[in-house]
Amino acid sequence: MARVKAAIIGSGNIGTDLMMKMIKYPQNMELAAVVGIDPDSEGLAMARQHGIATTHEGIEGLKKLPCYAEIGIAFDATSAYAHKVHDEALRADGIQVVDLTPAAIGPFTVPPVNMSQHLDQPNVNMVTCGGQATIPMVAAVARVSDKVHYAEIVASVSSRSAGPGTRANIDEFTRTTARAIEVVGGAAKGKAIIILNPAEPPMIMRDTVFTLSEGGSEDEIRRSVADMVAEVQKYVPGYRLKQEVQFERYGDNNKLKIPGMGEFTGVKSMIMLEVEGAGDYLPSYSGNLDIMTAAAKATGELLAERRMKQGGTAQ
Repeated sequence: MARVKAAIIGSGNIGTDLMMKMIKYPQNMELAAVVGIDPDSEGLAMARQHGIATTHEGIEGLKKLPCYAEIGIAFDATSAYAHKVHDEALRADGIQVVDLTPAAIGPFTVPPVNMSQHLDQPNVNMVTCGGQATIPMVAAVARVSDKVHYAEIVASVSSRSAGPGTRANIDEFTRTTARAIEVVGGAAKGKAIIILNPAEPPMIMRDTVFTLSEGGSEDEIRRSVADMVAEVQKYVPGYRLKQEVQFERYGDNNKLKIPGMGEFTGVKSMIMLEVEGAGDYLPSYSGNLDIMTAAAKATGELLAERRMKQGGTAQ
């Protein structure tokens, strides 16, 4: 089977989990290189054990590897600051980039919602873990409604699965996710809240999605949500509804007041989700990290399919 060669930049938890997914569940990509900056990192050691080329010299080290000329797709799991440098270098060499950092140089991308629109983009951004988990649900409501006036998501994750990067960028997380709820999910106004739960044993990621929409029936919303859950489960098997979608109607006699926006009529939907990780490298309670790496892999597979159809960089 023809495959597009790929590289992972970043040998930390995210990069290593993505690496294990690509090794365990190979599709149309061949992982050719893993890049880090710590020669003793566990991620680089595991890559070497699997016969994958490695370098601890960052992007410059990647360029020196013999396989570099054959790479068509690169996944960046470093930082927003580093990504800007990486993107410029990779783009100059015709390599498509899947960005798992908050840099958001390329368009926000959620595979089952809008990936088909971005197959030719040189860089696509994976939003946030909360965005990957909840935006499909907002989009599911939007596609059967005349308008989604407002969407609010609450992502609750184990504090154990929130590293220093997440903790230092909570405000950026909420702003980025809220913007993507609007741009990708289709809501007129979006809001995001993240909760770090210190409970022991660690809890699985839980998400609650609230939408206020007009023009769609409860049955249509219920079916659309179920269909979208099935789409996400194709690449995140642990993604599931915790209970049936809950509805509340607001009419002219009991309008819903949203602070800063006004009063509205319509249907309020409450969608409760659970995201359990596959346990490929990270523990199963780290569903918030798992959905990012799974979505990135799914995105890479769609990019690879496109490249092979165009006859580019397939080995």
